[in-house]
Amino acid sequence: MKDFLLIFRADYKAMPQLSPEEMQALTQTWMNWVAGIAAKGNLADRGNRLMPAGKVVNADNVISDGPYAEIKESILGYIVVKAESLDEAAELANGCPVLLQGGNVEVREINPL
Repeated sequence: MKDFLLIFRADYKAMPQLSPEEMQALTQTWMNWVAGIAAKGNLADRGNRLMPAGKVVNADNVISDGPYAEIKESILGYIVVKAESLDEAAELANGCPVLLQGGNVEVREINPL
């Protein structure tokens, strides 16, 4: 099996503000989705959520606030899954809670070098 990175993207500003109860329910939805992948034996790394703010270091060593302001979507987080093919890895992204929030999942094969 190969390793694939599932990158969760969404527009933070377009996401609805959730009550604590709604946030707890959404967190449980994420946990259940990841647990389902783990139960199939396809979870390689649970990954993490990422904060919306960061820094961008350019080739000329200029450091600016990031991610890029002109990009609407931000990376919210990621997990690493194991699959036989890119298509199988993409199938694992079905049901991802970020899709319910108007986001998307980018699926990329990890090159082991």
